[in-house]
Amino acid sequence: APIPREAVAVPGSWESAPDPSPAASPGSPGPGLGAAALPLPPGTFWLTRIVLLRSIAFLYSVAFLVALHQNKQLIGTKGLLPCKLYLQDIQRYFKGKIGLDALSYAPTVLWFLDWSDMDSVLDGLALAGLAGAGFVLVTGCANMVLMALLWLLYLSLVNLLETGFLGIFLCPLWSLSRLPQGSPPSRIVIWAFRWLIFRIMLGAGLIKIRGDRCWRELTCMDYHYETQPVPSPISYFMHRSPWWFHRFETLVNHFIELVVPFFLLLGRRMCILHGLLQILFQVLLIISGNLSFLNWLTMVPSLACFDDASLGLLFGARLKERVARMELLGTRPERLSLGSCIRRVLNISLGLLITYLSVPVVLNLLSSRQVMNTSFNPLRIVNTYGAFGSITKERTEVILQGTASLDPNDPAAVWEEFEFKCKPGDLRRRPCLISPYHYRLDWLMWFAAFQTYEQNEWIIHLAGKLLAQEEETLSLLATNPFAGREPPRWIRGEHFRYKFSQPGGKHASDGKWWIRRRIGPYFPPVNLAGLRKFFEDRRWPYPMRD
Repeated sequence: APIPREAVAVPGSWESAPDPSPAASPGSPGPGLGAAALPLPPGTFWLTRIVLLRSIAFLYSVAFLVALHQNKQLIGTKGLLPCKLYLQDIQRYFKGKIGLDALSYAPTVLWFLDWSDMDSVLDGLALAGLAGAGFVLVTGCANMVLMALLWLLYLSLVNLLETGFLGIFLCPLWSLSRLPQGSPPSRIVIWAFRWLIFRIMLGAGLIKIRGDRCWRELTCMDYHYETQPVPSPISYFMHRSPWWFHRFETLVNHFIELVVPFFLLLGRRMCILHGLLQILFQVLLIISGNLSFLNWLTMVPSLACFDDASLGLLFGARLKERVARMELLGTRPERLSLGSCIRRVLNISLGLLITYLSVPVVLNLLSSRQVMNTSFNPLRIVNTYGAFGSITKERTEVILQGTASLDPNDPAAVWEEFEFKCKPGDLRRRPCLISPYHYRLDWLMWFAAFQTYEQNEWIIHLAGKLLAQEEETLSLLATNPFAGREPPRWIRGEHFRYKFSQPGGKHASDGKWWIRRRIGPYFPPVNLAGLRKFFEDRRWPYPMRD
């Protein structure tokens, strides 16, 4: 839909077009001609709120876009793991009741929607979220109701959504304004964001020190760039860095994750330094790997380290003048409105709730048996985090191959490979750079490669859909060798060990980014007729060619 002219962002600025307010009189403190600009006071967070809201909205937009493009193929009616069957299993476990137990196990609005056309429901959730996030991103305006709706929509699809939950409390209750009168950002919420980034980074650091010994021996970066889920082109060159540089990288990682979080407690300047270091660290991770929007999301709570005075360069003069004037004249009316009273009660309640829910999280951080990326409460609003507690030392890949041969065991059978969007496959294909976008199937294939197909039955479901050449499933892949031809008679999974080629070496000069060696079969050749009972036992729809 066309965007109103007054809401169009000014290029190079976080500020939207100036408000059509009259020019200030010569004697007023407003931004009239010749008026002295008022400095932004430190310790206020009006502009910080705009940056936080737009950052959260940007990530919501990416997340809902991923959901719109991929959810039907992954969890739709004919998806690899249909969510309708998942919800039915939960409902059956709780004896057919959709009560608090079922809602706490799977908190989603899908419980209350029509399951007869699950694909349309999933698309509707994604489109509604995309529209709401787009509004906040363009205008910089939001209220509690809108942010709560975005959080609820995405919680219905994905768990562990603490940043979005905190975003609800940044806003006024009803007003849609970038600078809502009488509703300054609550310091409770600002510190809740800081507490979040503290837990994220410290949890990531502690899980490494307690986990894989290579983190203590400073050797993990010898392997990480090559074995991470979806390497980028920069990963190829970073992997070949000298050994001493990898040791230095690991030390820097420990410093950022184990020492820098405590800068939050050392005053304004150290808090700003913390924010700068954490954002720089995440930017380096974004460049050197495709961890979806994980690193982008980790930057968001770090933005709460900056106050208005430190963010002034991002905004135009008029908006900064308005912030300074509001602080100078006072933004709190003599009599609080009902909305302001409700908001104050909600913010205090948030602080108490986070304090209470943080107790098991802190105990987990202190425990030698620390667990990561889990929650101790049904709504997943105060969680424990961590990443790469263990590092895989070798990269293995599952390569799906199809053949039109009548006999899959015929030595003369020609097996042709299916290429995924981003994961390694074709040795000559350059690694991709897609962050913050996320190819979920590519990510799942990385996990499947160091497990077995019995632990990942969905991969047999995927093989069946490729045998039937289902268009929706094929949209998740980069290439289909059987396009415009008869479908394959057999599909098999082959297991390979992949390594980066040596820059400037023989393989690289031949255009190969990767070299590989076959390990063995991942799953044996399967055909569509032979999979019928396998599908029926799991209540999966039998694949049909479109």
